[in-house]
Amino acid sequence: MAIYLDNAATTPIDPEVVEAMIPILQNDFGNPSSTHSFGRSSKALIENSRRSIAKHINCESSELIFTSGGTEADNIALNSAIHKMGATHIITSAVEHHAVGHAADAIIQNNKIRISLVKLDEKGNVDLEDLEQLLNSDEKAIVSLMHANNEISTLLPLKKVSQLCRKYNALFHSDTVQTIGHYPFDLQDLDIDFITCSAHKFHGPKGIGFLYAKKSNQIDRLIHGGAQERGLRGGTENIYGIVGLAKAMDLANENIQSHIDHVQSLKTHLMNGLEKYFDNLYYFGETAPEKSLYTVLNVSFPKSLKSSMLLFTLDLKGIAVSGGSACNSGAITGSHVLTAINADMTRPNVRFSFSRFTTREEIDFTLEQVKSVYEKNLV
Repeated sequence: MAIYLDNAATTPIDPEVVEAMIPILQNDFGNPSSTHSFGRSSKALIENSRRSIAKHINCESSELIFTSGGTEADNIALNSAIHKMGATHIITSAVEHHAVGHAADAIIQNNKIRISLVKLDEKGNVDLEDLEQLLNSDEKAIVSLMHANNEISTLLPLKKVSQLCRKYNALFHSDTVQTIGHYPFDLQDLDIDFITCSAHKFHGPKGIGFLYAKKSNQIDRLIHGGAQERGLRGGTENIYGIVGLAKAMDLANENIQSHIDHVQSLKTHLMNGLEKYFDNLYYFGETAPEKSLYTVLNVSFPKSLKSSMLLFTLDLKGIAVSGGSACNSGAITGSHVLTAINADMTRPNVRFSFSRFTTREEIDFTLEQVKSVYEKNLV
């Protein structure tokens, strides 16, 4: 039995998304920049997709820039704030995805920019009082904080942070790669300057995403050599990817509350099963539904002589899980997220992450295999 529980890394593409993309691959090969009928047909597919996505998150279609994914979108947002909008102070945290952390590091190396890390508690929650203190200065700031942590699942209160940023005339960027397609978004209500999306996180294709940039924002283009995306992002558009992204967004939002309820029930079921078997067990990050991303559970298991083999043994049993972010797989330095919250790195940890396609039977099988691993191999 093969079970995929690493959906925070990537999700299986929805068959309906594939069906939507195949005709584009077969028939719509025209360059969207061409003025003849083939080009116009491709251009119409892109703009119809853009309008469809904009409706789901309540923004104007002109505020969406298609990118290769979340990493590129995060880089554009930060560089735009610094190079085009006058920000001289980056406020972020030690648990951000490297798409933000490394981008910020690169910016401060080449610019007279100050960077501050907001305080976090042991669950990865942002200290809002500390954030306000950092904002209370004469510097123009860009706050960059992820909506949901991909390793420990802790959620950021977007509206509260947005209100603080408005109070101090700061820009606000949030990496929403783990939450777009998983929660309803109303950008008119949230009042955020930049958010990011990657389709493969909610059963769409890889290599396509978008940056939402409020229409009043100025954009610093990273890719030169073409006038695509209103001159903001050069390169011939990924037409079939864009159509796949729009279809994945449609499917995610059709029954979004039922998806939330289903996956949250699986997460709760796994927690209950683990807690019945293990005494010395705890979780990294928040687990309460109102504070935690419902698709992710990071479990700290008891120490044992062969605990380093836990992930490998589960893999042999057909269960795909992670020890942290897939972007860091193979790294010997350990998780920067767990380090930042002072987690006990001597204990084995497993990140289980679920999707709407995950079943209760798969969770039951996983529970039995985890028990078996400890009974037979690790004790």
